[in-house]
Amino acid sequence: MQIILIILISLCGLAGFLLASYIHRKKKSKKKLICPMRSNCDTVIHSDYSKIIGIPVEILGMIYYVFTGLIYSLIFVLNLWSLPIAIVLFGISLCSVFFSVYLVSLQALVIRQWCIWCICSACVSLLISVLSYIHITLY
Repeated sequence: MQIILIILISLCGLAGFLLASYIHRKKKSKKKLICPMRSNCDTVIHSDYSKIIGIPVEILGMIYYVFTGLIYSLIFVLNLWSLPIAIVLFGISLCSVFFSVYLVSLQALVIRQWCIWCICSACVSLLISVLSYIHITLY
């Protein structure tokens, strides 16, 4: 079961990276980001809140998702798993969830527009955290 969880977390890291890089490519090429929910994704991804300390949020997401996918993959391949490592990785994933909640709250309360791609990324982040927690409980 643990192997399946590690593989799922790695795949979620890949999915999150692809989502964040899709947003980044559209934003960088100045192409309209089509929102399946008929909201205005462009308003969200070009808002004043789309950068933290001058770094685009989608770049931070790409870094997090690559880190998560690679670390879990390496731990799996090299068989370096331990409870302390699992707890640290869960803590990192929990920080990502809190950051995602902050960003989704901004969409709801400040920007008043929804970006389905951003919400999907937040859901991937939540899924990684849930899977990480399940993985810890199996020790």
